Amino acid sequence: MRDLLTAAEYAAIAKSITFPTNAFINGAFKPAISGNTLATVNPATGETLTEIAACSSEDVDYAVSKAKEAFDDGRWRLLPPGERKAVLLKFAKLLENNRHELAVLESLDSGKPVSECQQVDVPDTIHTLRWHAEVIDKLYDHTAPVGNNALTMVVREPIGVVGCVLPWNFPLLMLAWKIGPALASGCSVIVKPAEQTSLTTLRVAELAFEAGIPAGVLNIVTGTGKEVGEPIGLHKDVDMVSFTGSTATGRRFLHYSADSNLKRVVLECGGKNPAVVMDDAEDLDLVAEQVVNGAFWNMGENCSATSRLLVHASVKDELLERMGAYIREWKMGDPLDPHNRVGVLVSTDHFNKVKSYLEYATQGKHDVVYGGDTQDGAYVQPTVIDGVGRDSRLFQEEIFGPVLSVTVFNSISEAIALANDTVYGLAASVYTSNLRNAIKLSREIRAGIVTVNCFGEGDASTPFGGYKESGFGGRDKSVFAHDQYTEIKTIWIDVSDRSVDETVK
Repeated sequence: MRDLLTAAEYAAIAKSITFPTNAFINGAFKPAISGNTLATVNPATGETLTEIAACSSEDVDYAVSKAKEAFDDGRWRLLPPGERKAVLLKFAKLLENNRHELAVLESLDSGKPVSECQQVDVPDTIHTLRWHAEVIDKLYDHTAPVGNNALTMVVREPIGVVGCVLPWNFPLLMLAWKIGPALASGCSVIVKPAEQTSLTTLRVAELAFEAGIPAGVLNIVTGTGKEVGEPIGLHKDVDMVSFTGSTATGRRFLHYSADSNLKRVVLECGGKNPAVVMDDAEDLDLVAEQVVNGAFWNMGENCSATSRLLVHASVKDELLERMGAYIREWKMGDPLDPHNRVGVLVSTDHFNKVKSYLEYATQGKHDVVYGGDTQDGAYVQPTVIDGVGRDSRLFQEEIFGPVLSVTVFNSISEAIALANDTVYGLAASVYTSNLRNAIKLSREIRAGIVTVNCFGEGDASTPFGGYKESGFGGRDKSVFAHDQYTEIKTIWIDVSDRSVDETVK
């Protein structure tokens, strides 16, 4: 699966792709009712790849009506679990057969290095769908201990029509994280991809329909947040929304729920994630490699990226020196060249935002240890900034770019206080050879994911989500993700022998 092609082969695939342009609703591609379009741009070149449908609330209404129709008549939710499982496994196989096309499409649309798309995003997308497909016939319902006069069943039922609102940083993988459990649970789904990165989502929907997912069950409505995302959030026939993106936008969906039908809302939002390096970390080369990977993977456009290095004062200088050797391995350039590990930021607007933090760093009392420069287009060098205090914007704000701030501490209690001193609580990593320290840090850092002596997010079997302003209402991944796409129903059956009771009377 994790096979890389040459730069020439990827370039040839790029030239051969026919880009999808229309929304996918009720089993077919359809232009926006208004006829409006919006450009989707290759951020590496600035060239327009194609024009896609710029949908509006009218298109959302149409898609929701078709999704509700599909849910109500049971064409998907009433299929035996084994049949839904077989369709989803066929869907995953079609994705695997088209893996090179999907990797190139993702790279062109987002600026991500094609090597990452090929080796991480596409295979993990396929694995996620297979994992949730296999769960379908392995999640058992329950009974309750209510005595001999009743039989009680506690059962899961699909929640109904689900809206999935995606970010631009992992278009394929976030799609799979949401539609995997939603479809496995029997829901009908409306997906709003980010307007910057809609192409792979549209292609995946086409393959899903080819695999046998019925018309109306998986719909893709392209467009802006205002014209598509907000109407999904406010729609009274949408029963649940799963959103991944900024905390500011996530708050809006809570308002939309309150202003409409009190739909369930699950938010996976921002992060300002610390890597805590104790003075007893036994392999600083390993630490350096893991911190660099955590900070610069996907150009730092990752809500769980390591964006704060909290390091014991006694090992800071040695660690920063060792990190330099690994940073040099992160070659920046054309995303379609598999030798490059740092691609281009997703848009000019986002590039300007990240650049403003570099300018802030040079104006303040900070030491730019590595990087700090930009290149033509929207390229930002992997950057490490030392001397960052807890009141600095670099410490507190989510930059969402390849920028790592460095702050020192002198005790474990100070490290914990620094780690928890932001509004976020998504992820953290801890580096220590002392078991007591590892357990203390893991338990006292307020984050949804804590890794020890490595950077990571777990796998498909582990829940993903955060504390504080990093998340709300549920988790992506694992069997826990199925909870948010289902309702829990109690069925109470009276089995008492009333004739016996009457005789006694």
